[in-house]
Amino acid sequence: MRLASTYLIGVLFGTGIVISGMANPVKVLNFFDIAGSFDPSLSLVMGGALVTTFFGYRFVLKRDMPYFADRFFIPTDRQIDWRLIGGSCLFGVGWGMAGFCPGGALPALGTGQIEVMIFVSALIVGILVARFTLRRSYRVSSNLTGHRT
Repeated sequence: MRLASTYLIGVLFGTGIVISGMANPVKVLNFFDIAGSFDPSLSLVMGGALVTTFFGYRFVLKRDMPYFADRFFIPTDRQIDWRLIGGSCLFGVGWGMAGFCPGGALPALGTGQIEVMIFVSALIVGILVARFTLRRSYRVSSNLTGHRT
């Protein structure tokens, strides 16, 4: 049941991305082109997502626990550090250059366009490099402080 619900949620999300036009990088890039062919529709999509999230969290968190887990996994770390700032900057630059964010690129894989495949491949490589780098930095800092990983 958990796998089926995950699949249905993914299909619903992907369908929303495609219907809203956010799988089209030209539409996304036009949002950033304030002096040219500006298209404000992305702000409507983001606004709809914020409203849905705002009410959705309040509705779901009234439950004692989620349907398919023992507890809710809600981030508690509110620290603004180099990882958050760097990741945000990389996300924004990549989104502005390519017109894709991961949420829009994955449904766009179905188009078979080479640009989408290159973006998703670069995304996967970036994730792997980040994981490797973080693991290595944790190992180095643990060795310096005498803790074992």
